[in-house]
Amino acid sequence: MESSFDIPLWTSVPFVMMLLCIAVAPLVAEKWWEQNKNKLIVSLLLSVPVIIYMIFNGLTVNLEQTVIHDYIPFIILLAALFVITGGIHISGDIRATPFNNTIYLTIGYVIASIMGTTGAAMLLIRPIIMTNKERKFKMHTILFFIAAVANCGGLLTPLGDPPLFMLYLRGVHFTWFLNLLPEWTFTGLLLLIIYYFVDRYYYRKEKPENITRDNSLVKPIQIAGSKNFIFLTGVVLAVAFINKSVIPAMGKEDAPVILVFLREIVLLILTLLSLFLTKKQVRYYNRFTWSPIIEVAYLFLGIFVTMAPALIWLENNAGSFGLTHPWQFYFTSGGLSSFLDNTPTAVAFYDLAHGLVVSGLPASLSGLPMIAQIPEILLKAICTGAVFFGSMTYIGNGPNFMVKSIAEDNGIKMPGFFAYMYKFSLVVLLPIFILVQLLFI
Repeated sequence: MESSFDIPLWTSVPFVMMLLCIAVAPLVAEKWWEQNKNKLIVSLLLSVPVIIYMIFNGLTVNLEQTVIHDYIPFIILLAALFVITGGIHISGDIRATPFNNTIYLTIGYVIASIMGTTGAAMLLIRPIIMTNKERKFKMHTILFFIAAVANCGGLLTPLGDPPLFMLYLRGVHFTWFLNLLPEWTFTGLLLLIIYYFVDRYYYRKEKPENITRDNSLVKPIQIAGSKNFIFLTGVVLAVAFINKSVIPAMGKEDAPVILVFLREIVLLILTLLSLFLTKKQVRYYNRFTWSPIIEVAYLFLGIFVTMAPALIWLENNAGSFGLTHPWQFYFTSGGLSSFLDNTPTAVAFYDLAHGLVVSGLPASLSGLPMIAQIPEILLKAICTGAVFFGSMTYIGNGPNFMVKSIAEDNGIKMPGFFAYMYKFSLVVLLPIFILVQLLFI
């Protein structure tokens, strides 16, 4: 939200500290950081000074926008996807051939835009681990799974990845994200083709007894909790059609609270239906717990509150950054998304782009089509940068560490933080993302 208040840069310090905690704490204080109560303590300690400052300086409207109209819808959507997809269990053990593994990743890549990268990753990670349990070489499968299913596949809808939902809340139409189909298709094809040949190489290195055992221990694929696909469809329809563009009355200043938050009410109802109508045994098989979504709620409370003054400062000072070309927005938003969480990064660069509009667009951007009050080409750069580059490190996107943890719990040795980059993301992903920029942005 725009503000004429000349907010000082130092007010962004709590936001930077919050992001540094998320990035560094798992590496230097892993056991302490694992406890959700400690995440809440950090969020509150960094948020309280920001809240006091904004109230004292008459910025309560900005704070209200951030907490009530951004944070609450964001958490409710994530919770709905988390609960509903957690009620679907896929079991079975097919042959772990390169073709079958590629099919698994293809399915995950496609459904990531429908049920979110977190939902798709949690739904498929255990089945693909089970399928490959007889094979010796499987680390590469998990790495490509993180890239394809837990990140890049979520580009096509606001449901796919949290940064896209935040941009949707800022006025980007639900169907606009389908314009990113060329980038999504190109990236997916390259990832899946490269994976197929890498997996074929490792498949040929397997001992014959491993392949024989894999071929003999085959169980058909079964799906439990299939009624949750109905609730998932309801989530898609709610996000697509319950908004200000379809229901203009939702945007009126005197609109009743029930109408303003109608989408969130529907999502909560669908979440409760999933909880009550899904057999407990299904969630037990999925090892469903509330801890991950509580962790997200605690962390993003701190992120959303502390980033409020940072967003005001970015918008007011957009012209001083020298970012005037789409490729600059793509690589800078992507670079920060690699090491910070990609959701606040996307929001920050949206506000930066909007600040350029307010202060006067450079000649290279003036006259171009506008979406949600910023040039469409910049929106495309921010979306693709934030979503794709979230796969460059374990901390770029929430599901990354979750997939790594589940794989390690199942005895798969995963590379460390820096090894992940120099063994995989820098040599496989970065060249693909550079090609995306050269061809599309």
